[in-house]
Amino acid sequence: MPTDHSTLIQPLLNRRAALLGTVGLLALPASQLAAAATPPAPDVWPNALQVPGGVARLSLGPAAARPVAHAGEVPLLVLGDVIEWTALVGIPLSASPGRASITVKTTEDSGPRQVGYTVAPKRYTEQRLKVAPGTVDLSPENEARYERERAHQATVMATFSEPLPQAKALRMRVPVPGRRSSSFGLRRVFNGQARNPHSGMDIAASTGTAIVAPLPGRVIDTGDYFFNGNTVWLDHGGGLLSMYCHLSDIGVATGDVLKTGERLGAVGATGRATGPHLHWGVMLNRAMVDPALFLPA
Repeated sequence: MPTDHSTLIQPLLNRRAALLGTVGLLALPASQLAAAATPPAPDVWPNALQVPGGVARLSLGPAAARPVAHAGEVPLLVLGDVIEWTALVGIPLSASPGRASITVKTTEDSGPRQVGYTVAPKRYTEQRLKVAPGTVDLSPENEARYERERAHQATVMATFSEPLPQAKALRMRVPVPGRRSSSFGLRRVFNGQARNPHSGMDIAASTGTAIVAPLPGRVIDTGDYFFNGNTVWLDHGGGLLSMYCHLSDIGVATGDVLKTGERLGAVGATGRATGPHLHWGVMLNRAMVDPALFLPA
């Protein structure tokens, strides 16, 4: 296959310039050399944490064009440049510890190749809550509603769009000020019955507090859902989505494009909620992952 050599030559020139710069540093006095040799802190997001509910950052090496990567049949977000491509892999909370792999294909490959990684175990804490009985033991009508909503949400969660987000622009802004009242991965027991682990971050705030977009995004769904209450979904590109639940009001419509910091709604207690708060979820390749990995410590 023909190769655009201009895309390969320039990085080599950059490497040569960097090498010559290093040689020049050797001529500096020791005090200046120490200062000059200290690289800036990397601004890499999200943070890597290879556990259930975490994110794996997998090096795919150099390639003339962006590789195509999948986890099973699900497309993955691949960012970088011809010198180094990286696959960002959301690890489901249901993932078993141990070896896992993704499939990668580049224009230079004769066929797909496997890139492996290891999922480490992580023990999440447990919380017991009392809620209205009708939100745990569903009536036939509510069960039917829930199943309809779950099927619809599955289509929303399968969104994979372009343009892709920028690799250096994945540091998120906290969408609402407040105390983190419930952590990601918490194993919840409602009225004595175990349920799925908590798949987002809960932030306690007063009803009506503005909720803003943590990254640029397009609104791909809004609605009033049985468990989640008033909900907004944002698409940030490349299978990176975010979800905002229990809102007292929704201030956007499907198709709206938001900048970082623009209002999308307000804190409430709609759906299954014990008080006003924001349930904030982040999804990567259809896996809910810990939003804290996108935030500064």
